[in-house]
Amino acid sequence: MSRARAVVDVIARQLVDHPDDVTIDLYEEGDEDVLELTAHPNDLGKLIGRRGRTASAIRSIAGLAARMDGRRSSVEFLDD
Repeated sequence: MSRARAVVDVIARQLVDHPDDVTIDLYEEGDEDVLELTAHPNDLGKLIGRRGRTASAIRSIAGLAARMDGRRSSVEFLDD
């Protein structure tokens, strides 16, 4: 498991009301890890946040974690 995926998993599960519905699929494209975060539809707003601030913070933290592995990352938010 990549560091970025592990960090996003912990953060996302702490923010939502339905942590068991959170899944993260990891795809590798060259030197980039693409994380597809799927959550319960009622929790998606909590993960994105007002004006996307929470989503931006999650993406920034994932990017830092990925850089520790010498990679880049992107996070996509999907509903169930």
